Amino acid sequence: MEMQDNITFNNTGDFNITNSSSSQSDINIESVMHLMELTVICTGLPLMLVAICAVYCLIQKDHSAPVYVINLFISDLIQLCCLAAWKAGELHDIIGYSYIFALISSVGFMVCISLERYLVIAKPLWYRFRRNIKTSLRVCAVVWTLAFASVLTYSSNVNHQVVEIIFAAIFLIPFPILIFFLVETIKALSAAHSVPAEEKRRIVTLLVMVLLIYTLLFLPNIIWSLVEELRFNQIFHSLACICLCVSPLADVTMYFCIRKSAMDKLLKSCCHCEMLGNQKSSSTAVGNMSASCTDTV
Repeated sequence: MEMQDNITFNNTGDFNITNSSSSQSDINIESVMHLMELTVICTGLPLMLVAICAVYCLIQKDHSAPVYVINLFISDLIQLCCLAAWKAGELHDIIGYSYIFALISSVGFMVCISLERYLVIAKPLWYRFRRNIKTSLRVCAVVWTLAFASVLTYSSNVNHQVVEIIFAAIFLIPFPILIFFLVETIKALSAAHSVPAEEKRRIVTLLVMVLLIYTLLFLPNIIWSLVEELRFNQIFHSLACICLCVSPLADVTMYFCIRKSAMDKLLKSCCHCEMLGNQKSSSTAVGNMSASCTDTV
């Protein structure tokens, strides 16, 4: 399959990093994509390395959330390295397979992060006796193994349409799961009186962020894969590819959700702004009532 910048990668199916059109009318779109890819690579590589080191420092005994986040960052780092290799002119099939492997892994770890937050609130006693770093590492090994097995299916000589259906399902299945974890966690938080308010906000923010990242950055490519009419839409195809490129940078924001000090400051500032707004509204209402009473007198 021919890709932008004359990159060719056989049997890549739907999850292309660049566009396949080289007509004169698409030069502007290709230029935007080229600039976006360079920006993501130059910004993402150093930022991801710093994020991995920072999250690694947060890993403590019996604290598994950073384990999934750091594995997510590693999968994002692989994606960025594959992008950099493509822009450097390396057209080996192994780079394309590595990129798909990293994409599948990142989706898997997003589900793990949401599952872990859900269990902390919905099943606290069950989770308290089973959470440890060893268990988290085993789960991570399963995610990496399943992603590798999926790539083997992707690289085999299976019918192209069958491969498209398989990978559309792989990337679509996590969507209702992430929604379920968010909804059920919010329900469980309403009954969890022992959980501090800051912790509740932090957990909900992390789950909402995971769902938003998946919905905004992964779902367009899934829609492009399933809806045949959109496969010939150059603008939508380019948008879907750009969303996948940007996903590693979006994942870095999860670091602020698991770092309590940074997240608490952000949440407190938001709450403070909301309180100030309410106070101003109340003051304005009181002032209007006073003026109305004065006019009546």
